[in-house]
Amino acid sequence: MKKNKLIVKTKSKNYPIFFGNNIINSTGTLIEKNIPGVKKICIISDGRLPRLILKKLTSSLKKYKIIIYKLKPSEKIKNISIATKIIEKLLNENFNKSDCVISLGGGIIGDLSAFVSNLTKRGLKFINIPTTLLAQVDASIGGKTGVNSKQGKNLIGTFYQPDFILSDVSTLKSLSQREIVSGYGEILKHSLIQNKKLFFWLLKNGKKIIYKRNNFFLKESIIKSCKIKCKVVEKDEKEKDLRMILNFGHTFGHGFEAAKNFSKSLNHGEAVLLGMMIASDLSYKRGKLTYKELSLIKKHYRDLKLPMHINKIFKKTDIKKIVNFMKKDKKNVSEKINLILLNKIGKTTKPKEYFLEDKVIKKFLTSYFS
Repeated sequence: MKKNKLIVKTKSKNYPIFFGNNIINSTGTLIEKNIPGVKKICIISDGRLPRLILKKLTSSLKKYKIIIYKLKPSEKIKNISIATKIIEKLLNENFNKSDCVISLGGGIIGDLSAFVSNLTKRGLKFINIPTTLLAQVDASIGGKTGVNSKQGKNLIGTFYQPDFILSDVSTLKSLSQREIVSGYGEILKHSLIQNKKLFFWLLKNGKKIIYKRNNFFLKESIIKSCKIKCKVVEKDEKEKDLRMILNFGHTFGHGFEAAKNFSKSLNHGEAVLLGMMIASDLSYKRGKLTYKELSLIKKHYRDLKLPMHINKIFKKTDIKKIVNFMKKDKKNVSEKINLILLNKIGKTTKPKEYFLEDKVIKKFLTSYFS
């Protein structure tokens, strides 16, 4: 598979994303070329990854002193205590600003690794090697770092751009079907908020991506999705305005995750897919999205068997808890809840334009149980 490259251009840093198949073994060469001066490398890895992936990476880094920190990813390990332990380890090993942290895993590992990189000596070199579809199309791009609080998800964090991202399609082979669906949700989100043409491309090729895992369509969907996210991030690096549209479905989604106590019964991608369906419904009910376009979205969900029914996952008594977590979302600037809705497929409402009181959202969510 031919190697591809995108350049992300932000105010704080320009950096490349490398796409390809079996390119993880070129990491050492890319470090030499892009960030010379590195002597020590800490790999923070998903401990469940196939050994071969980590072996390919370490084999390419023979000239560096390597520390490997393995974690079993779950939202519960993404906390300030774990971050502090890793930082203390790096300080004990005398890591300098010219040394490097590599994230090898999904979004949880990436968020935590970037957070650690940013806080250690006010900034180590950082490389993100996302190994889940969700991370390759979304979480690895844009420089958001963060850990969770008891009050909600990602409430402690910074912005810290990587030195480069390496997106290797071959690392997706070990993913479960559920994880592929989870990642597909973010690809679908990018089409719904910014690119109607991509939405119709997904209508045609979604099954090839999710169920056949066709290498060509999988890689194409990743690159198409990344281009959209890069475009938004370049215009608004620190999420002051436009970048908020990337939260379509996420305000509901984070409420769903938190109400389930970040348990395995509902992963991040599934929560976002469910959140996007609810937000699309709300867009129609509020007179923004046409019935025809809502029907197209629902048909795509049904065709691909994507999670879309809140009453199959939650009870009516969960609604108060869901909305309470939504109120704590960091995008809110008042007691009202800030939402991104759809005006049409490919275009959202403006950031900070649409606020609803919690009682209105409670009533809307309750309607799914009548």
